[in-house]
Amino acid sequence: MVSQRLDLRGLRCPIPVIRLEAAMRALPQGTTIEVLADDPIARVDLPHAARSAGFCCETLHSEDPTSFGFRVFSEGK
Repeated sequence: MVSQRLDLRGLRCPIPVIRLEAAMRALPQGTTIEVLADDPIARVDLPHAARSAGFCCETLHSEDPTSFGFRVFSEGK
C-alpha cells in the first residue's frame, strides 16, 4: 500500500482540515494518507472531515506528546 504523508504541524484550524480535504480529493487508488498535526481542535476536526467524506480514519500512536497522527484511507481502495 502506497502512503502519502501530510504534515500539518504548526497550522491552526481550519487550515489542517482544508489541506486534508484537498489531499483526499486527489488521493490515488490504493493510497493511504498519514496525517500529523498538533492543533488540539484538529484532533477532533480531522477525523470528522475524513469520515464525512467517506474515508476511514485510524489514530496513530505518537512518541511526541505535542502532536498526534491519523491514517486516512478509503475502505474500497
